Amino acid sequence: MCAQCNNKKPHIHTAKPTAVSAGSVQVESGAIQDCCSSSVAASCCDSSSSDSNSEPGADEEPAAGRSSVRAIHASADNLVKPALSISSASLAAPSTMPELSVSHSPVNHEHHHEQESNSCSGSSCCSVTTSAEEEQALEAELIQSTHSNTLSWKVQNMDCPSCASKLEKAISGIDGIETTKVMFATQKLVVSCQSDGLAGTIEAKAKETGFPLISTRSKDSEAESKSFLQQNLPIIAIAVMMLISFIINKSSETYGLIAFTLTTLLGLVPIVKKAIVLGKGGSPFSIETLMSVAAIGALYLGETAEAAMVLLLFLVGEQLEGYASARARSGVKALMDLVPEKATVVRTDGTKEKVAAEDLKKSDVIEVAPGGRLPADAEVVDITASFDESALTGESVPVERQPGEQVMAGSLVTDKVVRLKITSEQGDNAIDRILHLIEDAESRKAPLERFIDRFSRWYTPAMIVLAALVIVIPPLLFAQPWNEWLYKGLTLLLIACPCALVISIPAAITSGLAAAARRGALIKGGAALEQLGHIETVAFDKTGTLTQGKPVMTDIVSWDGDEDRLLRQSAAVEAGSLHPLAQAVVNAAKQRGLMVVEASEREALPGRGIQGNVDGDTLLLAAADRLPESVTLNSTQQVEAEQLEGEGKTLVVAVRNGTPVGLIAWRDNLRDDTHTAIKDLKAMGIHTVMLTGDNPRAAAAIAAEIDIDYRAGLLPADKVNEVQLANQSAKVAMVGDGINDAPAMKTASIGIAMGGGTDVALETADAALTHNRVSELPVMIALSRATLANIHQNIVIALGLKGVFLVTTLLGMTGLWVAVLADSGATALVTLNALRLLRFKVKGEL
Repeated sequence: MCAQCNNKKPHIHTAKPTAVSAGSVQVESGAIQDCCSSSVAASCCDSSSSDSNSEPGADEEPAAGRSSVRAIHASADNLVKPALSISSASLAAPSTMPELSVSHSPVNHEHHHEQESNSCSGSSCCSVTTSAEEEQALEAELIQSTHSNTLSWKVQNMDCPSCASKLEKAISGIDGIETTKVMFATQKLVVSCQSDGLAGTIEAKAKETGFPLISTRSKDSEAESKSFLQQNLPIIAIAVMMLISFIINKSSETYGLIAFTLTTLLGLVPIVKKAIVLGKGGSPFSIETLMSVAAIGALYLGETAEAAMVLLLFLVGEQLEGYASARARSGVKALMDLVPEKATVVRTDGTKEKVAAEDLKKSDVIEVAPGGRLPADAEVVDITASFDESALTGESVPVERQPGEQVMAGSLVTDKVVRLKITSEQGDNAIDRILHLIEDAESRKAPLERFIDRFSRWYTPAMIVLAALVIVIPPLLFAQPWNEWLYKGLTLLLIACPCALVISIPAAITSGLAAAARRGALIKGGAALEQLGHIETVAFDKTGTLTQGKPVMTDIVSWDGDEDRLLRQSAAVEAGSLHPLAQAVVNAAKQRGLMVVEASEREALPGRGIQGNVDGDTLLLAAADRLPESVTLNSTQQVEAEQLEGEGKTLVVAVRNGTPVGLIAWRDNLRDDTHTAIKDLKAMGIHTVMLTGDNPRAAAAIAAEIDIDYRAGLLPADKVNEVQLANQSAKVAMVGDGINDAPAMKTASIGIAMGGGTDVALETADAALTHNRVSELPVMIALSRATLANIHQNIVIALGLKGVFLVTTLLGMTGLWVAVLADSGATALVTLNALRLLRFKVKGEL
């Protein structure tokens, strides 16, 4: 199975080069820095753009006389200071995108011809290499290695992240293994090794460690479902033997002692074997080791019944932990199950054939009946049909798709039989990308999670030393009985197990990520999820983020009284252009039933606009401030033009045969949910600001409608500066389309992309809203805050119970079985508490 995309069929991922033109912005880090001033290398760049005085769609391009760059200042009353300071370095770009090249080309529309350039001049910058996170380096080696074999398996019996760590250590110790990675969320082991011949050795080692592997190379790789009896056989056996031992003990204490001893020894055999294997594999302080020492110690003290009870409680706790972990991974499994195993392919001769989903090729035409799901990303071919995309986007209402529109893999056909053309390569559809993102997210641990990992490394050895001191010091220094303090020391050993503490954060983060994915929000790991909870300022791009990104013609003013003639001739001049503004004029003419014929002698006039000959007339379309010197507007016409511009609209003046005859205005309308999103963010105490390259009047009109601060006339570098300044006093989230806004998104504490789950949206930002609903942003932040609260609760539960039983043990109030119950019970409690996040809802939701 492919390490990148879960695909079972052999295939190759090709690297897609990104062309960088002279007018490109190349981003290597999240901040612009002076040469040699940082450990992060920043490249000098050149950028060019065209004036956008009459272009709302080119959000990166400033209007003439653009405003100076100013800092974003959040209101002091609205700022909530984070409880934990998090470095933005923890939000590094994915290892699959070490360098981001963002193409920024001038808008090629006839209305814009005058270009202004802005460049960061300078000699080559000094580059200092930074050390990458250990997990990211490992992931990069796995994915990018070209000199080794990559093997993958599905892992069984993996109940918690610490299990994944144990398996990693054991497999890494095999000679010939280069890198090893266990993905807990998707239960997958990926190994980069020198030879395929090591597969058998790896499988044997994993089985010996207690985590059997299932090969993913064959179609029959799924594990057989086990019955309740098979799953719980060890627990049932120990329980029955304990019952028999208890009955025997009623008749004879001597034989009862023997029976309990045999029960304990039989139960200990697999645990001791696993402890030895884990110890050899680099995990000497595992719970199995602590359990073995405690049980053997209890037998030595003659506490045979208690030793057997400790084993039974341990097995029950392990089973409960496995059940809770399976529930936490249920969202990922449900996502994997969305892709059907079979698909109906329509051949060129019209015949239909059932084929395996992994055998589909790009450009194949498939037929899907109502109730069926798409096996790959596809394009509607023949008819308009409705698709339920709720499993991927969280949008409950079916979406209507026209012929030529894209539909994501896993979408459900709701109303009619439809034919679609496959557009994704094997292993590269929307679901594959999401699964890859989830696996990728595990290497980006939250700062809190990394702290707990470091803490647990010395916590268990420290507790073992404490237990040894408890055993030795009282008898040696205070003449206390050895047996009493040996018993207390063994109890402390069980309390020392850090399972509940270690799983407390990953369980909450996994649940939070799954809950976000259900709502159509993809978050790249715990670091991004944690960072979201500390956001104080949200900066928005305008076009395509706050607005729909599809300008429509809103006004046509005819000063000679013939609107239809003006619209028909304007559409003729614009006909054939793919620019959104031109298409809006043509569509408006067609909606009025006007015949549109392409104008002759169409010509772009640099610095002015576009003109053409229609019906014997020469029609020029140009911005009001770019009219020929021979053409002037009277005071009434000038007032009308300024009024439309004041409403945030882009307009051109129509000049027929040298005489101004009217105005045409466009506007990129706000999204339906933009007002709600801004209002909800303010209610949460979060400051909002709009960063746009549009002209100040258009930006002011949009900002006034939704009551948001704004900065207008900004180049990409200006947006970076704005976000940098804001980052000095607050945690900033930058929301954009994931392409043109990439520099600012990389500079912000966290970048959030709007988009339909495209490669750019998923790889550029730290999070993505796949459904394009900006109103989900406040929900995403609220979910992050709920996750942080859940993490704090889990840490209190894990450490609190251990602290209580530590004291009661030293006081002689509790024994071994209570210590096991404290450990297993705390593990189950924190996991179940984390699962509450799967049902997360904001106020007012049903």
